[in-house]
Amino acid sequence: MKWISWNVNGLRACLNKGFSEFLLSEQPDILALQEIKMKPEQADFSFDGYHIIWNSAEKNGYSGTAVLTKRLPDQVRFGIGYPELDAEGRCITLFFPTCAFVTVYTPNAQDGLKRLNTRMEWEDRFRVYLGELAKDRPVIVCGDMNVAHQEIDLKNPATNHQNAGFSDEERAKFTELLNSGWIDTFRYLYPDRRDAYSWWSYRFRSRERNAGWRIDYFLMRKEDAPFLKEHTIYSNVYGSDHCPVGIVTEGL
Repeated sequence: MKWISWNVNGLRACLNKGFSEFLLSEQPDILALQEIKMKPEQADFSFDGYHIIWNSAEKNGYSGTAVLTKRLPDQVRFGIGYPELDAEGRCITLFFPTCAFVTVYTPNAQDGLKRLNTRMEWEDRFRVYLGELAKDRPVIVCGDMNVAHQEIDLKNPATNHQNAGFSDEERAKFTELLNSGWIDTFRYLYPDRRDAYSWWSYRFRSRERNAGWRIDYFLMRKEDAPFLKEHTIYSNVYGSDHCPVGIVTEGL
């Protein structure tokens, strides 16, 4: 199966920037979207062969997630049981006969880390949520997790230390998540690969210079790593300040 995740930074805008062409070209079994910034009635959004599941934020033009899936899930769950942030449409879980699939848009700590405490609470609840899911099934997790884990995961670590997305606190929480039994699938396959990023600021010609951050992930349980066959960062795909990332699995 081919699984792809993409923070589209406004789905309506991305629809005019090559979204449909990418979907039709890659034909993923599942395409998970973050930061859709819309409600279903705000655009004509349908594609042959795909079921579409929405989790829009209550606030207009903000946050939100969606999943396009060729397989109709047995069950869908919205949120993780954290009402304040669940209202922002940050998580969708799909249950299939062989596995569960989670897409997440992790809250940003914001300038000056002013939302760091909320972010830390989210991290703890999300880790517990994933642990419960994984007790009796394989789980695939993907999305914009808003953290560059190690210095290798961004172009300029020294000048970004303690900025949102590269604070010691956020990085430690990601380490804690991995230590609870998960793998970062990209680093599992490519532990030493540099200059591999999924987000670039719109400022300072960052994408042209490849001065980016890798903050979009696929995670799997360590014991499920044999299902993982490929990981791709679609760095040549535009349409957002993020590019899509994806994996291929066999046996799920």
